[in-house]
Amino acid sequence: MSEHENHGNDTALEFLRTRRSHPPKMLQGPAPDREELRELLTIAARVPDHGKLEPWRFIVLERAALDRLAPLLADHVAAQGGDEAAVAKARSGMESPLIVAVVSSPVASDKIPQWEQFLSAGAVCLQLVNAALAQGLGAAWLTGPASQPEFAGPHLGLGEHERITGFVHIGQRGKTPPERPRPDIDARTSFAQ
Repeated sequence: MSEHENHGNDTALEFLRTRRSHPPKMLQGPAPDREELRELLTIAARVPDHGKLEPWRFIVLERAALDRLAPLLADHVAAQGGDEAAVAKARSGMESPLIVAVVSSPVASDKIPQWEQFLSAGAVCLQLVNAALAQGLGAAWLTGPASQPEFAGPHLGLGEHERITGFVHIGQRGKTPPERPRPDIDARTSFAQ
Protein backbone atom coordinates (compact mmCIF):
# COMPACT_ATOMS: atom_id res chain seq x y z
CA MET A 1 0.00 0.00 0.00
CA SER A 2 1.23 3.52 -0.74
CA GLU A 3 2.33 6.00 1.87
CA HIS A 4 -1.03 7.78 1.49
CA GLU A 5 -3.91 5.40 2.05
CA ASN A 6 -6.95 6.03 -0.14
CA HIS A 7 -9.85 7.15 2.03
CA GLY A 8 -12.03 8.07 -0.93
CA ASN A 9 -15.67 7.05 -1.17
CA ASP A 10 -16.69 7.03 -4.81
CA THR A 11 -20.30 6.08 -3.97
CA ALA A 12 -20.67 9.07 -1.65
CA LEU A 13 -19.08 11.39 -4.20
CA GLU A 14 -21.44 10.20 -6.92
CA PHE A 15 -24.40 10.72 -4.57
CA LEU A 16 -23.29 14.28 -3.78
CA ARG A 17 -22.53 14.99 -7.44
CA THR A 18 -26.06 14.01 -8.51
CA ARG A 19 -28.22 14.77 -5.42
CA ARG A 20 -31.45 16.60 -6.18
CA SER A 21 -34.00 18.04 -3.78
CA HIS A 22 -37.59 16.93 -4.32
CA PRO A 23 -40.12 19.77 -4.18
CA PRO A 24 -42.84 19.23 -1.53
CA LYS A 25 -45.58 19.05 -4.16
CA MET A 26 -43.84 15.91 -5.51
CA LEU A 27 -43.65 14.15 -2.13
CA GLN A 28 -46.05 11.37 -1.21
CA GLY A 29 -46.93 9.49 1.97
CA PRO A 30 -46.24 7.70 4.08
CA ALA A 31 -43.83 9.77 6.13
CA PRO A 32 -40.93 7.97 7.78
CA ASP A 33 -41.92 6.53 11.14
CA ARG A 34 -40.42 7.90 14.35
CA GLU A 35 -37.65 5.30 14.48
CA GLU A 36 -36.61 6.04 10.88
CA LEU A 37 -36.83 9.76 11.58
CA ARG A 38 -34.68 9.45 14.71
CA GLU A 39 -31.94 7.86 12.58
CA LEU A 40 -32.17 10.72 10.06
CA LEU A 41 -32.01 13.33 12.84
CA THR A 42 -29.00 11.56 14.35
CA ILE A 43 -27.23 11.81 11.00
CA ALA A 44 -28.35 15.45 10.60
CA ALA A 45 -26.70 16.33 13.92
CA ARG A 46 -23.25 15.27 12.64
CA VAL A 47 -22.28 18.73 11.45
CA PRO A 48 -19.56 21.25 12.21
CA ASP A 49 -20.32 22.61 15.68
CA HIS A 50 -17.49 24.75 17.00
CA GLY A 51 -17.41 24.46 20.78
CA LYS A 52 -19.88 21.58 20.80
CA LEU A 53 -22.68 24.01 21.63
CA GLU A 54 -25.47 22.20 19.72
CA PRO A 55 -26.98 25.60 18.81
CA TRP A 56 -30.05 24.14 17.12
CA ARG A 57 -33.02 21.92 17.82
CA PHE A 58 -35.74 20.08 15.92
CA ILE A 59 -39.51 20.48 15.90
CA VAL A 60 -41.16 17.57 14.10
CA LEU A 61 -44.43 18.51 12.41
CA GLU A 62 -46.48 15.39 11.84
CA ARG A 63 -49.82 15.30 10.03
CA ALA A 64 -52.02 16.55 12.91
CA ALA A 65 -49.71 19.53 13.53
CA LEU A 66 -49.53 20.35 9.82
CA ASP A 67 -53.34 20.22 9.51
CA ARG A 68 -53.64 22.53 12.53
CA LEU A 69 -51.03 24.99 11.22
CA ALA A 70 -52.20 25.19 7.59
CA PRO A 71 -55.24 27.48 8.17
CA LEU A 72 -53.29 29.57 10.69
CA LEU A 73 -50.53 30.13 8.15
CA ALA A 74 -53.06 30.96 5.44
CA ASP A 75 -54.64 33.56 7.76
CA HIS A 76 -51.18 34.96 8.58
CA VAL A 77 -50.30 35.39 4.89
CA ALA A 78 -53.69 37.00 4.17
CA ALA A 79 -53.24 39.40 7.11
CA GLN A 80 -49.89 40.45 5.63
CA GLY A 81 -51.64 41.40 2.39
CA GLY A 82 -50.99 38.21 0.47
CA ASP A 83 -53.29 37.58 -2.49
CA GLU A 84 -55.29 34.39 -3.03
CA ALA A 85 -52.37 32.69 -4.79
CA ALA A 86 -49.98 33.45 -1.91
CA VAL A 87 -52.53 32.22 0.64
CA ALA A 88 -53.09 29.00 -1.33
CA LYS A 89 -49.32 28.47 -1.69
CA ALA A 90 -48.82 28.92 2.05
CA ARG A 91 -51.59 26.43 2.84
CA SER A 92 -50.25 23.89 0.31
CA GLY A 93 -46.79 24.17 1.89
CA MET A 94 -48.19 22.23 4.85
CA GLU A 95 -49.28 19.26 2.69
CA SER A 96 -45.97 17.38 2.91
CA PRO A 97 -46.11 14.02 4.70
CA LEU A 98 -43.72 15.34 7.38
CA ILE A 99 -41.81 18.55 8.02
CA VAL A 100 -38.90 19.00 10.39
CA ALA A 101 -38.40 22.57 11.53
CA VAL A 102 -34.73 23.16 12.22
CA VAL A 103 -34.48 25.90 14.82
CA SER A 104 -31.39 28.00 15.30
CA SER A 105 -31.04 28.23 19.07
CA PRO A 106 -27.79 30.08 19.74
CA VAL A 107 -25.95 29.56 22.99
CA ALA A 108 -24.29 32.39 24.92
CA SER A 109 -20.57 32.12 24.21
CA ASP A 110 -17.57 34.44 24.44
CA LYS A 111 -15.74 32.37 21.82
CA ILE A 112 -18.27 31.31 19.17
CA PRO A 113 -20.25 34.13 17.51
CA GLN A 114 -23.96 33.72 16.85
CA TRP A 115 -23.49 33.89 13.08
CA GLU A 116 -21.23 30.84 13.26
CA GLN A 117 -23.82 29.02 15.36
CA PHE A 118 -26.47 29.91 12.76
CA LEU A 119 -24.28 28.38 10.05
CA SER A 120 -24.16 25.16 12.09
CA ALA A 121 -27.97 25.10 12.06
CA GLY A 122 -27.89 25.59 8.28
CA ALA A 123 -25.52 22.65 7.99
CA VAL A 124 -28.06 20.58 9.95
CA CYS A 125 -30.71 21.42 7.34
CA LEU A 126 -28.56 20.27 4.42
CA GLN A 127 -27.37 17.19 6.28
CA LEU A 128 -30.98 16.21 7.01
CA VAL A 129 -31.96 16.64 3.36
CA ASN A 130 -29.00 14.55 2.23
CA ALA A 131 -29.67 11.85 4.84
CA ALA A 132 -33.28 11.57 3.67
CA LEU A 133 -32.21 11.44 0.01
CA ALA A 134 -29.57 8.81 0.76
CA GLN A 135 -32.27 6.77 2.54
CA GLY A 136 -34.26 6.79 -0.72
CA LEU A 137 -36.79 9.38 0.43
CA GLY A 138 -37.57 12.72 -1.15
CA ALA A 139 -36.70 15.89 0.72
CA ALA A 140 -36.34 19.64 0.33
CA TRP A 141 -35.16 22.54 2.52
CA LEU A 142 -37.45 25.58 2.39
CA THR A 143 -38.29 28.64 4.45
CA GLY A 144 -41.26 30.84 3.47
CA PRO A 145 -43.81 32.72 5.57
CA ALA A 146 -44.00 30.05 8.27
CA SER A 147 -40.38 30.83 9.13
CA GLN A 148 -41.13 34.48 9.89
CA PRO A 149 -40.63 35.18 13.61
CA GLU A 150 -44.13 36.64 14.00
CA PHE A 151 -45.60 33.31 12.88
CA ALA A 152 -43.04 30.79 14.09
CA GLY A 153 -42.65 32.34 17.53
CA PRO A 154 -46.21 31.90 18.77
CA HIS A 155 -47.22 28.87 16.67
CA LEU A 156 -44.08 26.76 17.06
CA GLY A 157 -43.04 27.86 20.53
CA LEU A 158 -39.78 29.57 19.63
CA GLY A 159 -37.90 31.56 22.21
CA GLU A 160 -37.05 35.20 21.56
CA HIS A 161 -33.44 34.25 20.74
CA GLU A 162 -34.49 31.49 18.29
CA ARG A 163 -35.39 31.50 14.61
CA ILE A 164 -36.31 28.97 11.96
CA THR A 165 -33.30 28.03 9.84
CA GLY A 166 -35.39 25.89 7.54
CA PHE A 167 -38.28 23.54 7.11
CA VAL A 168 -37.12 20.18 5.78
CA HIS A 169 -40.00 18.50 3.95
CA ILE A 170 -39.70 14.70 3.87
CA GLY A 171 -41.77 11.99 2.18
CA GLN A 172 -41.70 9.25 -0.38
CA ARG A 173 -40.34 10.22 -3.78
CA GLY A 174 -42.83 10.83 -6.52
CA LYS A 175 -41.62 11.59 -10.02
CA THR A 176 -38.02 12.66 -10.34
CA PRO A 177 -37.88 16.44 -10.67
CA PRO A 178 -36.30 17.80 -13.83
CA GLU A 179 -32.65 18.76 -13.70
CA ARG A 180 -31.99 22.46 -13.35
CA PRO A 181 -29.11 24.65 -14.50
CA ARG A 182 -26.09 24.40 -12.21
CA PRO A 183 -23.58 27.13 -11.34
CA ASP A 184 -20.64 27.87 -13.60
CA ILE A 185 -17.96 26.95 -11.07
CA ASP A 186 -15.16 28.68 -13.00
CA ALA A 187 -17.14 31.94 -12.95
CA ARG A 188 -17.71 31.62 -9.18
CA THR A 189 -14.15 30.68 -8.22
CA SER A 190 -10.99 32.70 -7.73
CA PHE A 191 -7.62 31.64 -6.40
CA ALA A 192 -5.78 33.83 -3.90
CA GLN A 193 -2.03 34.09 -4.59
